[in-house]
Amino acid sequence: MLLRLRVALPDRPGALGRITHVLGTAGADITQVTVLERGAGRALDDLTIFCPDGVSKEALAKSLAGVPGVTVEGFWTTREAPGTYPELEILKYIATAGDRGLSTLIDSMPVLFSADWAAAASDGDPRIPVYSSWRAPREVPMLDLTPPRPLAASLESGLHVIAAPLPPLALVLMLARSEGPAFHRIEVHRLTRILEIFLSLPSTERSVARQLRRSDG
Repeated sequence: MLLRLRVALPDRPGALGRITHVLGTAGADITQVTVLERGAGRALDDLTIFCPDGVSKEALAKSLAGVPGVTVEGFWTTREAPGTYPELEILKYIATAGDRGLSTLIDSMPVLFSADWAAAASDGDPRIPVYSSWRAPREVPMLDLTPPRPLAASLESGLHVIAAPLPPLALVLMLARSEGPAFHRIEVHRLTRILEIFLSLPSTERSVARQLRRSDG
């Protein structure tokens, strides 16, 4: 099982090594480290961890609780294989997907962002669902107002989301996860850049028009 761990730790030599030692003792192995923030003597990292069967997230969190200066912000499941460049692969698929560009984008987003589901709806009142990934709920929660740019938020239900407008297409896109911490601004930035490339593709408007026809039907 692959897990994502977000942890705040002292930004000094040896701090990550102590975390690695504790996780290794508990039976887990760090396969990738992404630095999200550094400053004021602290760092915020996302760690991708290989966790064998029988080792629980609760046990790992308990082990890390004893490391001085370390704060665990969340554990959640990931399907993003470490050491790969999934954005490049997905953008290649989208660029060659033709009329299936929008559905390919939405289906790929949960994997890219270690999330539960993604969906798109019309940017209007009422919002009309256009396409959802396979784990999306029947009634997709949407923000009341479409933000002017991609925005991370946490709903009252505890669901963490990114709401992203697609103004040229009159759509709003939602990405959601129920585990772990809220989406970080680095994740919002990654999504923003992917959407910028998606909107620049010649086939994008055609793929959206096709999906809208399916939704109406």
